[in-house]
Amino acid sequence: MSISEQPQDPADGKLPGAELAGVSPESPVGRLAATVDRLSREVSRAQAEAEGRALIELAKGILVERLGCGPAQAARQLTELSEQAQMTPLEFAVDVINQAARDRMSEVTDAFLAATAAAESEEQAAESAAVRLRAAESGALAADDTQAVADALLEQALRPLGAVAVAIWSAGSDGSLALAGSAGFSPAEALRWRYVPPDVATVARRGLTERDGQWIRSLAETGLPTLGRQRYPEGGRAALPAGTGGRVHGVLEIAWPDPLQRQPPQVVRQVEALAELCAHTLETATGAGPGAGAEPRVLPDAAELMDLADGLHDPALVLVPHLDGSGNLVDFRIQHVNDRFLDPAGRPRAVVGGALLLQAYPMAAGESELFQRVERVYATGEPFRARRMNLTALVDQVPLSAVADISISRHGSAVLLIWRIEDETARLASLLQHAQRLGRIGGFEENLLTGEITWNGQLFDLYGRPQSSTPVPLEQLPAHAHPDDAVTIGRFVRTLLHRRRPASAAFRLARPDGVTRHIRVVAEPVLDTDGRPLLVRGAYQDISAQHWTEVALAATRDQLAHTEQQAHERNRLTLQLQHAIMPPAQGPLKLDGLQVAVRYRPAETEQLVGGDWYDVVVLPNKLVLLCVGDVAGHGIEAATSMVVLRNALRGLAVTGAGPGQLLSWLNIVAHHLTGAVTATAVCGLYDPARRTLTWARAGHLPPVLVRDRQAAPLPLVKGLLLGAVPEAVYEEAEMQLAAEDTLLMYTDGLIERRDRSVEESLAHLLTTARNAPSTLDQQLDRLLTYSRSDTDDDTCLVGVRLA
Repeated sequence: MSISEQPQDPADGKLPGAELAGVSPESPVGRLAATVDRLSREVSRAQAEAEGRALIELAKGILVERLGCGPAQAARQLTELSEQAQMTPLEFAVDVINQAARDRMSEVTDAFLAATAAAESEEQAAESAAVRLRAAESGALAADDTQAVADALLEQALRPLGAVAVAIWSAGSDGSLALAGSAGFSPAEALRWRYVPPDVATVARRGLTERDGQWIRSLAETGLPTLGRQRYPEGGRAALPAGTGGRVHGVLEIAWPDPLQRQPPQVVRQVEALAELCAHTLETATGAGPGAGAEPRVLPDAAELMDLADGLHDPALVLVPHLDGSGNLVDFRIQHVNDRFLDPAGRPRAVVGGALLLQAYPMAAGESELFQRVERVYATGEPFRARRMNLTALVDQVPLSAVADISISRHGSAVLLIWRIEDETARLASLLQHAQRLGRIGGFEENLLTGEITWNGQLFDLYGRPQSSTPVPLEQLPAHAHPDDAVTIGRFVRTLLHRRRPASAAFRLARPDGVTRHIRVVAEPVLDTDGRPLLVRGAYQDISAQHWTEVALAATRDQLAHTEQQAHERNRLTLQLQHAIMPPAQGPLKLDGLQVAVRYRPAETEQLVGGDWYDVVVLPNKLVLLCVGDVAGHGIEAATSMVVLRNALRGLAVTGAGPGQLLSWLNIVAHHLTGAVTATAVCGLYDPARRTLTWARAGHLPPVLVRDRQAAPLPLVKGLLLGAVPEAVYEEAEMQLAAEDTLLMYTDGLIERRDRSVEESLAHLLTTARNAPSTLDQQLDRLLTYSRSDTDDDTCLVGVRLA
């Protein structure tokens, strides 16, 4: 192989001797490069031959054990069998090892052979899978340190998969990561990444925390930092936990130069087997744990942990892993429990100690996930703490539960489990004490035979006495109360001691500091078998705040009742005034060729009595005055303002002025003579001789004309509401009326709704007005009946129909 054909250097990506391009092979430099190339190939062949000889020697040992022959005969047998199978001795040796071992490597090899049989020959598959994996295993086992293991894995197993670099991380007990070995990365970058602190998110950290590892298509798709990211920014990564026996010792991280496609299952299993091989190497470097299927024994880590547990003030258990025959973690042995251990089911320490965790606490794998927590801590070394976790034990198939604070930590190959079970009695006592303090309650007990009296601290505080003073007997209670409460206290004591029944009383306590407190006392007698009283137990409660609150509420209720009475009387007078001027119903007014009807609907709520008004009167000049108005506001002020405006308009109308001038004068009255009230109004003068209506409006809705079963509002004329400005001018309009025409004048209480615009409500009124009954009274009643107003406002309605 020439210099230009040499493989790429995994460290720097350059071809060995590439810088010598153009140099003559006959020159001294060219001859030196050729010599280096030849020696490198010889070293590689020597390493491969050494690894192959190791596998062949292992296969000879298996044949010696299986056939019961000597080494020489086993060598001849291996040669003959390989020739018969038409395989090389190395390939046949790997096949013998796989058949004998039936381990993770052989399982991966079988799967790989089955998957690749259609793509290549069986011999090529064996060469690419079986020999490669066994060679990697042999090289790893023969390596002196983890760095050599990384080199062997990359060259023997991972380069054929397209990988360019590998890193082996060792997991610390605090969750940190240390770079134990790497291949394919530059030494400078490996030095920078020699240590990763706990809780720092990296690709290797993801592989440590996820059970199935982390397969990343491209580093560009994730922001996680990692070793070699700058060199292979688009490359794929795989990070798998290196664990054995339920414990994760580190992470195997593999780098590809290009984006990684989804790998077939056999390749995934092959990488997982390599990660398990790394776990054995890391385990050997850090100290071996218990063997597969081993009976519980005291490990050095567990022995030290047992001494530590005995010195703790909290209940503690020391757990060691329990493995099955295949080396898989299936449970934890409770190696030791300290003297302060409290079993949730009340079982003695001897029953729990030495048992398996899931046997002693089968519910630990249930809702609380206690077993999964212990398993996770043992695997990763990251501690776990939780408050108020449920612990459940089965005793005679009955679940017994307790609430405890949990702490789990790994120490070497053992796990320390600490739980602090809540003392329910102490917790309830503490809650009772806080409840008594917040409720200002003090308890007592008085022995009627010995005279001994017991008070709690809260009762001394209620009495305003030091706790070193003598408690007050029930018989002396009147001396510490207000004199006016002596009868009440005497009745309480007689009921309690003579009638022997529970009793309660409220009295005023006179404290030594001169403060009077309102107290309620509740007590009951404790009787002996003959029905005689032995003890009296009870409680005092300071109800001063409640008493003064009740006094304040009583005063407020009295004041409110007085205010309600005044408001009721005020509203009654307002209604009387309003009804005296405008009765709710009024008979029709008949003139020559004209019929007039009016309706007034008061507000449904008395407090909303308003200032709506109407007026229909024949003037001295034979014109008919038609008007409707609405004063802003409610109550007696609005009603009195309405009376002023209504009577003022009547007096002004006799002058013979038009409706526009009348509203201008009425605006002056509203602004200057009624306390600056505001109002809306529509005013019309009907001329019976000409059958014309001259009208003006002051911020009011226009009248509605119903003609030939069609209804429409009169065209709007300009006019500002009354009282808004000192002087205002109002525009007039004239309308020619015809026989059978009906004119409707109304206030906003007829149509106003909270959830609709005025235009929508007016459209509904026009629809209702089109269907006019035969009489005017029926038409007005129909309009009131089908009104959709929801503001509880009063309403005025005036109807005029021409004959």
